[in-house]
Amino acid sequence: MVDRQFADASLAEWYDLFCAWPGRGDFTFYFPLVMSARSVLDAGCGTGLLLRRARQAGHPGRLHGLDPAAAMLDIARKQPGIDWTEGDLGAVTWDREFDLIIMTGHAFQVLLTDEEIHTALTTVRAALTPDGLFAFETRNPAAREWENWTPGNAREVTNPSGTTMRVAHQVLSVNEDRVHFSATYTMPAWSEPKISHSTLRFPDAAQVGTFLTTAGLTITAQYGDWDRTPLTASSPEIITLARSG
Repeated sequence: MVDRQFADASLAEWYDLFCAWPGRGDFTFYFPLVMSARSVLDAGCGTGLLLRRARQAGHPGRLHGLDPAAAMLDIARKQPGIDWTEGDLGAVTWDREFDLIIMTGHAFQVLLTDEEIHTALTTVRAALTPDGLFAFETRNPAAREWENWTPGNAREVTNPSGTTMRVAHQVLSVNEDRVHFSATYTMPAWSEPKISHSTLRFPDAAQVGTFLTTAGLTITAQYGDWDRTPLTASSPEIITLARSG
């Protein structure tokens, strides 16, 4: 089931304000990869901002966005010249069609079970061209980023019409490598808040390596942050590049 913050159109329309670019290190990292690839699949593309910017910057090849949230894709589809598919990696198949497959915005972490991860990675491997690249990231569990997801760290953004939206996060439970939390959205015009619930998985680097190997993918590089610093035990991110092995 798609989280409310992505399925509800009144919340989805604010996504690009809360996750604005410039300001997103992941997009700065992935954008050159997208621009240098002939055909790109963005799995978990959300509003499609990265692909939309690539097309606007003159990308001449195939760009394809995949996301399970119809409300997010409604925003993405405002950009012509890009293929958009509603669904996830467990519901689609491609045969050696993409030079680059990316999962941005920690989309990999919504895969909660070993089976979901294996299915997704098997789809990725089949969809890659023989020399294709898979690039994605997951938060390093050792950094325990979820400890900062508190109401005291609430964020506010204002849209071009001057309306302000506030979101506050609250961790509800931590069960092994899964974190369940809420996101509470408020706006002055609303009589009550809108609350979205999410669960994310935090695999460590060793688990990521095992998942990839089992699916027939080989790690070619890993980084600990968006400036390509080496991956260490305390790095905030586990950024991985992999190819068919």
